[in-house]
Amino acid sequence: MKPVPFTYVRAESVEHAVETMRAHGGEAKLLAGGQSLVPALNMRLARPTMLVDLNRVPGLDRIDEKNGDIRIGALVRQSTAERTRLVRERCPLLAESLPLVGHFVTRNRGTIGGSIAHADAAAELPLALVALGGSVITTLRTISAAEFFVGHFTTVLAEDELVVATAWPRTYPGEGSAIVEFAPRHGDFALASSACVLRVEDGAVAEARLAVGSVGERPELVDAEPLLGSTLDDDRVRSVGASAAAAVDPPPNLHGSPAYRRALLGTLVERAVGTAWARATGKSV
Repeated sequence: MKPVPFTYVRAESVEHAVETMRAHGGEAKLLAGGQSLVPALNMRLARPTMLVDLNRVPGLDRIDEKNGDIRIGALVRQSTAERTRLVRERCPLLAESLPLVGHFVTRNRGTIGGSIAHADAAAELPLALVALGGSVITTLRTISAAEFFVGHFTTVLAEDELVVATAWPRTYPGEGSAIVEFAPRHGDFALASSACVLRVEDGAVAEARLAVGSVGERPELVDAEPLLGSTLDDDRVRSVGASAAAAVDPPPNLHGSPAYRRALLGTLVERAVGTAWARATGKSV
């Protein structure tokens, strides 16, 4: 199949893109890397009358550190972030997430901002951003990741609001993180996934964030309070995994029933928590 007819505009600035989007309301779509949009256009799952190309907009392809966050412009390619030393050293959860996204070829074109704005419930980058407590910077405001994602392919963005950057909290000594998922093949959509961020002080968990993905309409935080103050013995880790599994209601699909996906999630949560703990305490994984 081929796309329905549309008008193409190459935006020269953020303001130009916003004005074009505003003029066409919900009939316009933004093009960044195009790794999700172009297939949707070809299959006519998306039928915009206007396509606004952002790739020539200056200033959206930068990576820098600001106020304790790694700020990544919306047009930064996933492969670029994957190779960037600042990301690898200061935000290891993002660095660990990137190789899980699609395939090497798609990461050469796919953008960080595009993956976040697309809001696929099974995507790795939204899950990592929620787990870290990061935020999305738009043309109008800064939105916490936990509030940004509303449902599958749905965010709080207004029709004329653009993502310009994402802010990823950096990791400090005494902190550890991990993301784990299970997919039938590398690059496939995950059946379940989990990400955990821990801060350890005096041998015990002082702060904890635990997020799950691929089992609902959006990546979500689950209760991590039982981890606080603990040294993470096996029983506690298993209990947290069981609680997370009981809190979700994944739909069935070709690869697994809801019961199977819940059980799978419990195991992945255990692995994410255990790995984050090992990294925070300097133990081998």
